[in-house]
Amino acid sequence: MPADYNGVWKMISSDNFEEYLKALEINVAIRKIAVLLKPDKDITQNGDHFVIKTVSTFKNYDMDFVIGQEFEEDLGAVDGRKCMTTITWDGDKLVCVQNGEIEGRGWTHWIEGDELHLELRAAGVVSEQVFKKS
Repeated sequence: MPADYNGVWKMISSDNFEEYLKALEINVAIRKIAVLLKPDKDITQNGDHFVIKTVSTFKNYDMDFVIGQEFEEDLGAVDGRKCMTTITWDGDKLVCVQNGEIEGRGWTHWIEGDELHLELRAAGVVSEQVFKKS
């Protein structure tokens, strides 16, 4: 049985996020704001159906998907792009591949104890964020 991701997760750390945003070609003004944010992740998991809401004081982003089913992801709220996205299980990890304009774009979520880890990838740059279950 895969891990239980349900809950609200509060960000406790973020490393190399500005470099990740640069790899996504996000303008400097937005990058400066984004690195100051401490968003929450509100995750609802029902079997292989997930809704992940990333909530901050600046921008919110909702992602609704079923494991293994490719979909067109509208990343307008993030960087103005669209991509074809597939999320799969790798053991207890959620692994996302986002095929579009940016090479090697995607992310991986996993849980260790009461912490949710997020590795963000784009164009060879990796950012790591950690969230604590509230």
